[in-house]
Amino acid sequence: MKIKSIVMALAMIMVFPGLSRADEGMWLLSLLGKNYADMQKAGFKLTPEDIYSVNQNCIKDAIVGLGNEGSPFWHFCTGEIISDQGLMSTNHHCGYGKIQEHSTVGHDYLRDGFWAYSKDQELPNPGLTASILVRMEDVTEQVKAALSDDMSESERARAVKEVCDRIAKKAVEGTIYDAQVKPMFNGNQFFLFVHVIYKDVRLVGAPPSSMGKFGGDTDNWSWPRHTCDFSMFRIYTGPDGNPAEYSDANIPLKPKHYLPVSNRELKDGDFAMVMGFPGTTDHFLTSYGLEETMNITNKLRYEIRTVKINILREEMAASQETKIKYASKYASCSNYWKYSNEQNKALKNLNTMGIKRDIENMYKSWAKDKDPKYAEALPLIKKGYADRAPYETASTYIAEGLISGPELPWRAYRTGRNLEVALDARHADRKDEIIETLDKTMADFYKDYNPNTEKRLMAALFEYVYRNMDMRYMPQFLIDADKKYKGDFVKYVDDMFKKSFFGTEESYRKFMQKIDLKAMAKDPVYMAGKEIYEKYVEVNSMVSKESADGLQRGIRNFTDGILQINKNVKLMSPDANSTIRLTYGNVKAYDPKDAVSYSFYTTLKGVMEKEDPTSSEFIVPERLKNLYAMKDFGPYANSKGELVTCFVTNNDITGGNSGSPVMDAEGNLIGLAFDGNGEAMSGDIDFEENLQRCICLDTRYMLFVIDKYAGAKNLIEEMTIVR
Repeated sequence: MKIKSIVMALAMIMVFPGLSRADEGMWLLSLLGKNYADMQKAGFKLTPEDIYSVNQNCIKDAIVGLGNEGSPFWHFCTGEIISDQGLMSTNHHCGYGKIQEHSTVGHDYLRDGFWAYSKDQELPNPGLTASILVRMEDVTEQVKAALSDDMSESERARAVKEVCDRIAKKAVEGTIYDAQVKPMFNGNQFFLFVHVIYKDVRLVGAPPSSMGKFGGDTDNWSWPRHTCDFSMFRIYTGPDGNPAEYSDANIPLKPKHYLPVSNRELKDGDFAMVMGFPGTTDHFLTSYGLEETMNITNKLRYEIRTVKINILREEMAASQETKIKYASKYASCSNYWKYSNEQNKALKNLNTMGIKRDIENMYKSWAKDKDPKYAEALPLIKKGYADRAPYETASTYIAEGLISGPELPWRAYRTGRNLEVALDARHADRKDEIIETLDKTMADFYKDYNPNTEKRLMAALFEYVYRNMDMRYMPQFLIDADKKYKGDFVKYVDDMFKKSFFGTEESYRKFMQKIDLKAMAKDPVYMAGKEIYEKYVEVNSMVSKESADGLQRGIRNFTDGILQINKNVKLMSPDANSTIRLTYGNVKAYDPKDAVSYSFYTTLKGVMEKEDPTSSEFIVPERLKNLYAMKDFGPYANSKGELVTCFVTNNDITGGNSGSPVMDAEGNLIGLAFDGNGEAMSGDIDFEENLQRCICLDTRYMLFVIDKYAGAKNLIEEMTIVR
């Protein structure tokens, strides 16, 4: 029996891609000692304690999770501290929203770039947070002590939440820290994460978008790349060094550790490690979940967003003002629009479905003589996905087409609900506070809003959803609109705007001078938003009802089985969940397809070769062209006289890793991770060792732009540059 188990485990490794490769894995920092030998083989020259320690300053003290005040533990990007004065680098696309917020037609920082040549020129960003890990701890036994196998999934979820909240609260009592307990391996393990969260983060510098987003949608998720994808911020604290809200009295953070910035030449095969806050992966996804991802999530997201993308492109091309207003929204929409399509292509090309089914067949053989819960796992998963499919489809149409497609209905409904609370006599003591917050929120909304653009989006997306979604789940207002306006959704939306308080900022402000809740309840945009919300809640309750218990239990037990199969064979890393991780590997060229070979780096020459003045995606600023023509690269050129722009590694990254530091064997910053390659967009589900690449901005290009292009010598002098 023992021999049989070993053979089975080895067979599982053969059909489970990546289970024995050092370059795959988003590893928990406190457990890196188990990976140490593999890391040394790859070229690592430090110790695990140099990366993570609770007793000494280490690299984790320089890694920053970027979040928002309402959800600081969900990190949308990563940054790294690169000076003893709290200076932080991250991607340009991570700072894009804040750059956009500070931009006007008169001061278009998106178009022209922004540089603070002294600290008093740095720009505050209310709501932006910077989180740094203090410590982490395995609390699995504490959580499992409160659980039992006879609990329903809802009972289990409540028990998990109660004990996790209790552990987190106790961990930070009497401190300035915040804490959260996060599940790992689909609820089979639990870890406590304690963070210090800073609330004063100021914009320091960014190249123009023509450089920071060079290549646009065309080059997104692809290699070779030449994108100067970086921006710079600074973390501030109160005078006592503790987190504080923005104040003129605040001082730059004095970090426990910061990363030296490398100006050294890279070679193919050099060690490379990435630390950051990856968002979500699903490496334990079954074939049944993969069908949902490909045929519902990715397919519908791409199709619906295509409608929105086409309208925004036309509107932004027609007006510089509209381009500024919608730049961040467009970037947010287009990123996963292309990702969804590219991931489906990669999943098909790499036969991920076949690989998943092979894994499941092997799992079934293993589970036959084990606890019945393991044999029952896959049937439960299969039934759960099948039962929820129609509701998941409807939910995606509503979310993509009616909530995040057009903006106004959802915004109007949320605003109306807040007004109802504000004017409720039971909340009289909070009325002024709610109204004040609402005024600020709506001012921010209308700042980046164009009525004609919104009308086009509403008409097109209303019609698209109506023509394609199952009528059983259709909001009634769309059915009524089709009947009354004979399918003319443009006319329908025109009439909505004529009758709505929310259509323009002027009409909204007029309404707020004399709030009438009865009139608001009849506002057509508010009414549409209310129906959308109610239908979304209804459909998602059906998703939960039809699949939650069996599906969740099945996924947890299937994952547990996979862990047991590999327990004595190889290390396994948990899926990403926005907690800090490390991935290690090497700088590495690759061959994406027959007769095609890619170098591991690109140069500024490629920027000039791609220049296309007729395309907004491939504009090259005159100053950059002049520096290139003179070969004025300063000390940042390589031994061939080239200015390297980007490079690739085989590190395992995903969304949330954007802006993560790419470090060499000694912990020096050699690049900023900013993208993955389309040939392996399946990586969040199935890591492909021959194709998977992390696309990185080379620090030499960043230093060149700061120094030679922007002339921000103050920032160069502040960094420790390793030459």
